[in-house]
Amino acid sequence: MSGERDTRRRLLDELAAATGPISGPTLADRLGVSRAAVWKQIEALREAGFEVASGADGYAVRSVPDYGADAIAYGLEAPYAVEFHDRLPSTNDQARERAATGVSDRLVVAGEQTGGRGRLDRTWDSPPGGVYASLLLAPGRPTAHAPVFTLAAAVAVTRACRAAGVDAVIKWPNDVLLAGSERKLAGVLTEMEGESDRVAWLIVGIGANVDVAGATLPEGATSVRAAGGDTDRRRFCQRVVETFHGLDPDAVLSAWREHAVTLGRVVRVETPGGTVEGEAVDIEFPGALVVRTDDGERVVHAGDCEHLRPA
Repeated sequence: MSGERDTRRRLLDELAAATGPISGPTLADRLGVSRAAVWKQIEALREAGFEVASGADGYAVRSVPDYGADAIAYGLEAPYAVEFHDRLPSTNDQARERAATGVSDRLVVAGEQTGGRGRLDRTWDSPPGGVYASLLLAPGRPTAHAPVFTLAAAVAVTRACRAAGVDAVIKWPNDVLLAGSERKLAGVLTEMEGESDRVAWLIVGIGANVDVAGATLPEGATSVRAAGGDTDRRRFCQRVVETFHGLDPDAVLSAWREHAVTLGRVVRVETPGGTVEGEAVDIEFPGALVVRTDDGERVVHAGDCEHLRPA
């Protein structure tokens, strides 16, 4: 983070953690800045839509904006700098530009995307009201491990949906569906660049239909709003990021199995090497689907999966 951005983030952390008003001198001491710098940042938060009360005993946040960089960073229990845009062609593309400059640990969020995309270069409709975010990481893992981060993001989004009151499940590898249907709530698109046998950077893009009217979505899609859930995008985004950050990559598979709707289903997977059809019976690290076919078990590392019927 830049110096001023880092000061703003640490100020937000202090204000969010405070159980009551916190004085300017105390904040200046904890942040290692002048009281004038604290006041400047408080004023910037007010301009961003925060209601910050000030009195003899110090500053206290009374209300937080609905959405935006500072709103998402306020109380965020994960070490990412937040970058917000009202509109972008693609948060993944923006994160890729940041990666090219050596930036990492960045969360890029857009209120709306004009060129969103999903797997296999499919168009991803991104109307206002959704959560469109890309996490830029430097995980220091072998390139072969990259798929596990896609699974981790699917788990994080599913848990955020459930915390919002919507029963969500995962279709292999990364589609989040409304339970009891094939209607899509969210998807994940992961991109990376490798450096010898290590990931140089990894971008995990998330598109979630949160506060979006069902009538505005394409056929086969639904939203948290349409399913009767809590449409607070700020908390939804925070939950996704915090859950993703807290998942151990080596323990993701068990969490994914817990929420998977694909396992036990008869599936057809279109792979680069042909069609694989049978019962999906398990998943292997870093994210391959094990399918029991008439000719024995096949391990599918990538492909387009279709649920045919219950096994």
